[in-house]
Amino acid sequence: MAIITVVACLLLLMSGSCSAQLSTNFYSKTCPKVLSVVKPVVRSAVSKEKRMGASLLRLHFHDCFVNGCDGSILLDDTSSFTGEQTARPNNKSARGFNVIDDIKSTVEQVCPGVVSCADILAIAARDSVEFLGGPSWNVKLGRRDSKTASFSGANGGRIPAPSSSLSNLISTFQAVGLSVKDMVALSGSHTIGQARCVQFRPHVYNDTNIDRSFATTRQGSCPSKIGSGDQNLAPLDLQSPTAFDNNYYKNLISKKGLLHSDQELHNGVSTDSLVETYSKNPNTFFSDFSAAMIKMGDISPLTGSNGQIRKNCGKVNP
Repeated sequence: MAIITVVACLLLLMSGSCSAQLSTNFYSKTCPKVLSVVKPVVRSAVSKEKRMGASLLRLHFHDCFVNGCDGSILLDDTSSFTGEQTARPNNKSARGFNVIDDIKSTVEQVCPGVVSCADILAIAARDSVEFLGGPSWNVKLGRRDSKTASFSGANGGRIPAPSSSLSNLISTFQAVGLSVKDMVALSGSHTIGQARCVQFRPHVYNDTNIDRSFATTRQGSCPSKIGSGDQNLAPLDLQSPTAFDNNYYKNLISKKGLLHSDQELHNGVSTDSLVETYSKNPNTFFSDFSAAMIKMGDISPLTGSNGQIRKNCGKVNP
């Protein structure tokens, strides 16, 4: 019976569904102060720039959706290697790498060669949400860092695009083992942060399921001509862009979602009821978001002797 269980777990690990080797107390003996070391660095960075909280959360998300939560998004390009940072979903968009480097440097002073960059991403995401008024959760740890990254994977539709339809969103999340409820809850991360004009231009000019006055307001900072004002920013949550709350869902009901993919969640479709539940019950949203974040952090981690513990998050150890 024990052999069958081990074999079953090994098969699940290969599919990314078994995370028995991740635990909330993974560093209890090797680096017991890791959480207290990371928190003040995140707090300082987010205090200086509230948008950074959303950026750190997004790094963890974009990392996990490409070959699992393995820190691959952090690897810099080299003369012989192209990483994930210049892929379409990340180019001129993914940010906060300097904060992760600062955290890693601080942790290395306390516990050299022990804590992975992939785990630092998971901790920083949780701390960012908590600092901006959102829920907290016990982060499972024990991931190791990949020795490679996948530009093609990051570019190949694994990360949901702002133009995604509801069916695209559902299939993309299901591909990594996340349910429709997980998808709607995790989309609530758009209660913080900003998006670029190039990402929301099609929605505010071409879509009909949008409040017209809201569309006009957003058009004011995003000219219709492609290439003009592409990098101009607008808040994903019109009401409270630097507070982690449930206003994102209230905006969707009012047809004030900034991205096409946002408004797809409430458009006379199967996910309408979840959006409405979260708009009325912030505690339910917080609970489901926390559960979904833990589940997302379990996507195909490298554990045991796989991968490595990078000394520098942007480079594979020599």
